[in-house]
This record gives sequence, structure tokens and C-alpha cells, in this order.
Amino acid sequence: MARGWESKSIEQQQAEMDSRPNSHRQVLSPIQQKQNRQREGLLLSRTRLLRQIEASPHPEHRRMLQDALAAIDRQLASFEQVGAPNTPK
Repeated sequence: MARGWESKSIEQQQAEMDSRPNSHRQVLSPIQQKQNRQREGLLLSRTRLLRQIEASPHPEHRRMLQDALAAIDRQLASFEQVGAPNTPK
């Protein structure tokens, strides 16, 4: 019997969430959504590269990874410039 009450409570909570207006959520354009996905992908790649740099015992490989990290940082900086308000163009 307790399970039945619990599941009804969850169903009621979900129904309440669905019925609430999403005024606190910002609606993004498809272009903004694409840019957000690209930025998130770059951040994941950056994290992976940092871990590889820490684990790499070979200086040449570490330098190659650092170059790739610098390229990702440049791409991330371009996202910051595009998204920043009041930036001169």
C-alpha cells in the first residue's frame, strides 16, 4: 500500500511540473543551441586533453597535446567574444 501512495505522489509531482509555465527557462534559437553544443564539446575535449597532458611521460607528445589545448582555448575564446554583450564589431 505504501508503494501505491509513493507512486501517486511522484505522478502528481510530475503532473504539477508539466502544468507549470516555463517562464524561468530561456528559449534559445537553433543557432544558440548549436553553439552551446559546440562549446560543451570543446570543454569536454579540453578536459580530456588536460588529463592526457598530466598522464603523458613523453615531452613530444605532451607538447602536441598542449598545442591542441591552445587551439581549443582559442576556439572557446571566440565563443566568449561572440556571446559577450556590448562587444564592438
